[in-house]
Amino acid sequence: MSNEAIGSDRFLALVAAAQDRDLRLTSLQAGLLVAAELGIASDSRSFARMLGIAHALVLRDLSALAERDDMLQVVNRDPRTMRVHYRLAKP
Repeated sequence: MSNEAIGSDRFLALVAAAQDRDLRLTSLQAGLLVAAELGIASDSRSFARMLGIAHALVLRDLSALAERDDMLQVVNRDPRTMRVHYRLAKP
């Protein structure tokens, strides 16, 4: 699914719903989860570009989310570009 297919209003509504389910999530963390669930972004650089925000901010929240072990799993890290590939953790 492309990010154009979902629309920004729907994406933001899904992010808000994810935060309602888990109050510990920042908006970026919830966005990472929603993007992975919908298949619109599975790496940190693509997610940052999709939202027009700094890659470093995404990396910070992605790392914090991955440390929780229950929601997101890091699949690959590219040391040259700092890009981190991720997917939803398996239940």
